[in-house]
Amino acid sequence: MVRDQGGGSDLELLAEARLLAGLTDAERRRMLETAEDHAVEAGHPLFHQGDPAVSFFLLTEGRIKLTQVSADGEELVVRFVSPGQPFAAISLLPGRTYPVSAHAAVASRSLRWSGTALQTLTREVPELLRVAGEAMADHMEEVTGRLREVSTERVAPRLARTLLRLADQVGRPVEEGVLIDVPLSRQDLAEMTGTTLYTVSRLLSAWEGEGLVAGGRERVVVRDPERLKAAAGV
Repeated sequence: MVRDQGGGSDLELLAEARLLAGLTDAERRRMLETAEDHAVEAGHPLFHQGDPAVSFFLLTEGRIKLTQVSADGEELVVRFVSPGQPFAAISLLPGRTYPVSAHAAVASRSLRWSGTALQTLTREVPELLRVAGEAMADHMEEVTGRLREVSTERVAPRLARTLLRLADQVGRPVEEGVLIDVPLSRQDLAEMTGTTLYTVSRLLSAWEGEGLVAGGRERVVVRDPERLKAAAGV
């Protein structure tokens, strides 16, 4: 049972989640009645790519990193999940496997529906089938867009777009600008952008000198989003 089932912050998160916008208040309350509170320490997995998809989540605290292993064995960062965002919607469809792995980027908590609770929920709230379809469509659109960027754009616009996506997904306003609020190495950025560590380091150093970003150990702040958008060709 979740800690504020009767109508506190968890219900507000459900109401604010874009993918769950089509649900009624009664359906959201039913979701809370069937959810469990799930905590995970930083670096620990929630599930692995290829595992049977048996649990659906909505993040309430922390950050979750979704990764995927390519055909040649390379692990790629797909996206980060912020509080208020559902993930693993593939589990709402029977007989599926997870297309990605999920690890806690920092200590995190989620609402989780699994086993009998998930079966009950999908039966009583059929609108969740739309959620599953929309989530998969969003994922395919993002993957297709990133593949298009890698095949048609130079590295600098790709890196700028990656930083802007991360700022949108997990950004937090700070005095310097927008902090990408997850531990983020330059190797992570290289993998997400489809380039080398050397190229990412060179571009970030140049942009730091120009005042577009500020960097540190596993830390990036977007200082000038408008100029970064110009670099991305947005």
